[in-house]
Amino acid sequence: MQPKNLKRLLRALGRQGLDVTYSDRTYSVRLVNSPDAPVAEVLIPEDFPVEAKALKQLANLASVRHPSGGCVCRACATPDFHPGDAGVAIGSVVETVGQVIPGAVGSDINCGMRLHVADLTIEEFLAKRDQFVERMKGDYFFGTRDVTMTAQAMQALFQYGVPGWLDAMLDRATGSVVKSDLQQLAEESDAIFLGGSMDGDWKLAPEELVPDAGLVRDGGLATIGGGNHFVEVQRVDKVENRALAHAWGVREGQLAFMIHSGSRNVGKYIGGMWRDKAKAAWQKNLKYPDSQIFPLSTSSHPELVASYLQAEATAANYGFVNRLLLAELLRLRLREVYKDVEAPLVYDLPHNITLPQIEDIETSLQSKIQVALPAHQRCDPKSKIDRWVTRKGACPAYSGQPVIIPGSMGAYSYLMVGRGNPAFCNSASHGAGRIRSRFDLNRRGASQSEAELGLTGVDCITLREERRIEEAPAAYKPIQSVIDVQVEAGMVDVVARLSPVLTFKA
Repeated sequence: MQPKNLKRLLRALGRQGLDVTYSDRTYSVRLVNSPDAPVAEVLIPEDFPVEAKALKQLANLASVRHPSGGCVCRACATPDFHPGDAGVAIGSVVETVGQVIPGAVGSDINCGMRLHVADLTIEEFLAKRDQFVERMKGDYFFGTRDVTMTAQAMQALFQYGVPGWLDAMLDRATGSVVKSDLQQLAEESDAIFLGGSMDGDWKLAPEELVPDAGLVRDGGLATIGGGNHFVEVQRVDKVENRALAHAWGVREGQLAFMIHSGSRNVGKYIGGMWRDKAKAAWQKNLKYPDSQIFPLSTSSHPELVASYLQAEATAANYGFVNRLLLAELLRLRLREVYKDVEAPLVYDLPHNITLPQIEDIETSLQSKIQVALPAHQRCDPKSKIDRWVTRKGACPAYSGQPVIIPGSMGAYSYLMVGRGNPAFCNSASHGAGRIRSRFDLNRRGASQSEAELGLTGVDCITLREERRIEEAPAAYKPIQSVIDVQVEAGMVDVVARLSPVLTFKA
């Protein structure tokens, strides 16, 4: 079935400089004036609106190439696709050769999802819900958390991520971590994407967070952040893949704890700095790209490419530890209120990150991409060193890998398993995707009823009423359609469905 008024829609998109075709729930898009760029594909459920701004942003991203060498080889987007504030659509995935694109990740580096489960029934939880919520409000909203660290621990955090931080804590635990089970945290590192460790460099972190000696009290660490970030208590509502759920320690009736946060001010610092550096490195006598998206080329600036990737990894390491500490604060409060609760980690994975591409590209696909490119801009299909996949609001979904896809705070979330689909660069959506902007909800949402906003029965813990309205379920696309279309496309399969109990929004 085709969307209604498809021909009219395609003509309207054409007037905006986009060459768009549609087939089997997939929009294929390219800039009319960039016929050499790869065609970007977007998988969208039939009843979903198509936003021209988002398509234009994806087409711009797909056309990014560096005049000294380097190009985008593949581009696609996941079904939660919608416009991004910084010129890159949320849900975008690009594979590059010979170049990296700092702006494609942006400033929310290693924003991602973390999921724990606990053998605690909903009745047991609700019996002491108020006591638990008050303690968590102190940690998440009022700064009662204590994540003080030594200077050496902060350096290890930025350099090596979770393993470096854990080693430092084993040497000298500080703050609330003195109450943590460090052996449990060490064992859970295997359930973090890349082990929670990338090749960082603490010297690239904000100076005030890495002093030579003394203690560091970082006000941004173990914080949720604004926007769509959250910590949510859920219930495992239904298990669909019992074998995998059992292997991952997930059972129906358990409570679950889902965390969505990233690298906070560290990512903002590094992401902003490197967008500026990429622009400053552009060849002076050449016109800026119309998209204002500036890549870094391994041909002209290999040292900048290496430095950016290490800087991004530095922020990513902080993001991994930030989510770990958000979860650990919650787990410590669970133990205080509900006593013997283990709440093991299921998985932690990023959705804003640049990663090396390790799979070979199909020769036929490569030939289609390269046929019209100048020789110095052609992507080498045999190159593995200079190939990367950058995901913005999309998560890795390699074969057999856990994938966490949240809905809104009034809808189901899903624990999935990746199927490693190369047509989508082994990726999946990172959520449902917005359908109404925060501006629109602030402008009109206050006049709408709880039912119209989808907030009936929603238990949202926040200090700001506008946050509750901005993040109302009506702001988001239907999660079930997002899940179904990805299952049918062979991107992921469902392992378990989770229903919301209460949500913390900063």
